[in-house]
Amino acid sequence: MEALLPFALALFGTGLLAGVMAGLLGVGGGIVIVPVLDIVLIAAGVAPEWSMNVAVATSLATIIPTSIASVRAHHARRAIDWPLVRHWGVPIIAGALLGGLLAAQVSSTWLAVLFGAVAAAVALKMYLPLDHLRFAPSPPRGPLGIALGTGIGAISAMMGIGGGTLAVPTLTLTGEPIHRAVATAAVFGLLISVPGTLTYLLASPGLALPHWTAGLVSLPGAALIALATIVTVPIGARIAHALPPRALALAFGVFLSLVAARMLWRAFVA
Repeated sequence: MEALLPFALALFGTGLLAGVMAGLLGVGGGIVIVPVLDIVLIAAGVAPEWSMNVAVATSLATIIPTSIASVRAHHARRAIDWPLVRHWGVPIIAGALLGGLLAAQVSSTWLAVLFGAVAAAVALKMYLPLDHLRFAPSPPRGPLGIALGTGIGAISAMMGIGGGTLAVPTLTLTGEPIHRAVATAAVFGLLISVPGTLTYLLASPGLALPHWTAGLVSLPGAALIALATIVTVPIGARIAHALPPRALALAFGVFLSLVAARMLWRAFVA
């Protein structure tokens, strides 16, 4: 039992940090949870070839309560673009189902490459002084909106993240102010995490995983992290609305750079 205490504390601490990031950046916390949980699972004896799959699945499960708390916090500030949610909602859900099915079949190395590459690309966008760059006056509806929503849902489910990592830059490039983009991305996180988690719970990996693992989801890990994130999501939301837009974008970029470096190191060096 004592041997499990450090891992439990690591999971709880991860959840505290993830909750702040979820409220601050609208990222659902997965961008924190997946890299740290990957390390914790390997230390706990999970084979590195499958640790990323379990980390992604468990992360997505924790995003359900995190996203609910984040949506409530942002809705209280009337910051969510609900008409856009209604247009992009179904494509995002469909993409999340597809991404969950795909991620359950690919190796941890490929998941790490995908995670690192996407994080690096988004970080670059956040660093560049492109705050006023717009490809459209407002987020698209119709076929292009369907394609964007499906892509965000699929890639996010494969990465175990709530959608904010992709949705925030996509929305800002198509006319949404950064604070409104962050708030709306929190709703996308809920639409991604529920169907995505379902596909991971039903997965049959065909290998020995730790006790209390359902499909690819570590139930104790999800419970500890989710409990901690709920506590700190409102703190992150308050910080987000107090920061100027450029500072918020730079904070997002710095964090994503660290995550990208760690994931690419894991894939190609470790």
